[in-house]
Parts: sequence; structure tokens; C-alpha cells
Amino acid sequence: MNKGLIALGAVVVVIIFILGGAISLYNGLKEAEISVDASYGQVENQMQRRSDLIPNLVNTVKGYDVHEKAVIEEVVNARAKLAGAQDVEQMDAANAELTGALGRLFAIAEAYPDLKANTQYLELMRELAGSENRIAVARRDYNEAVRQYNMSISTFPGVFFAGFMGMTKKPQFQAKEGADAVPEVKF
Repeated sequence: MNKGLIALGAVVVVIIFILGGAISLYNGLKEAEISVDASYGQVENQMQRRSDLIPNLVNTVKGYDVHEKAVIEEVVNARAKLAGAQDVEQMDAANAELTGALGRLFAIAEAYPDLKANTQYLELMRELAGSENRIAVARRDYNEAVRQYNMSISTFPGVFFAGFMGMTKKPQFQAKEGADAVPEVKF
């Protein structure tokens, strides 16, 4: 009878230990997933901040009767694409397009010294530069959260539970091909 109770106690302790480990693993995987979602939200937040500054920049440039209306339209269209992005890939592509269009818009300012000296334009440029830095930090933080999450669901024992929980790998932001090339500015 005593040996039976000891065996039963040992089995109960093992079951409690296994359940505790499973609960801990589940919570860890969910925390990693929530961290990825929060990091992605921060990327969206920073891109929205930049997107909100763009109409002011465009209107400031328009006030100087710049003839390069195609560049202004590119900026406006790229901003709209960024606002409509639904996932990491779309957001990344729209962001790259917007960055290129803003680069061309900034090149226009070089041709208009009065615009370059305008305090409103200068303040907007500082705000946009700050936004670009915030976006870079948010993307780095997102990629780190994704790396940790992907590692958690790809390694033992998370690999077994992740499949049952429907967790799949999340994509990271990546530099576009040719991003390492110096952009050519032409007038």
C-alpha cells in the first residue's frame, strides 16, 4: 500500500512537472508572438508619423512653384501606397518607393536656394530625418523580436508546440537589392 502511494505521488509530481513546463513553454511562445506584433505596430507608428509630415513638406515645396510636379506626385502616390500596405512585404516595398521619391524631392530643394533656406522647410527636413532614424530603430527592434520568435518556434522543444498552436515563421524587414549602391542625383 505504501509503495503504491509513493508510486502514485511520483507520477503526480512528474505530471505536474510536465504540465508546468508545457504551460511555461506556451506562455513563452505567446509572449514572443506578442512582442513581434508590438514591434510591428511600432514600425507602423513611425512610418505613419513620417507619412503625416509629408503633406506639409509637399505643400511647402509647392509654395515655391516648383515645376517638377511629377516628383511631387510620386511622393504623394508613394505615401498612399504606404498607408495602404497590409503586410511586411507591402510596407517594405512602399517604404522603399517613398524613400526614393523623397530623395528626388530633396534634390529639387538643392536647385531652389530660397526653398532650402525656408525655416518651415528646414524644420520639416529635421522632422523627416528624425522620422527616418525612428523607423530604422523600429525596424531593427522588429527584426530582433522576429529573430527571437522564429528561433523559439524553430528550436526544441518549441518546434513541437508551435505546430500545434498554428505558429509559423514571421518575415523580417530586409534591405532591397541594390540598397548598398550610392544613389545618383540628377537635375
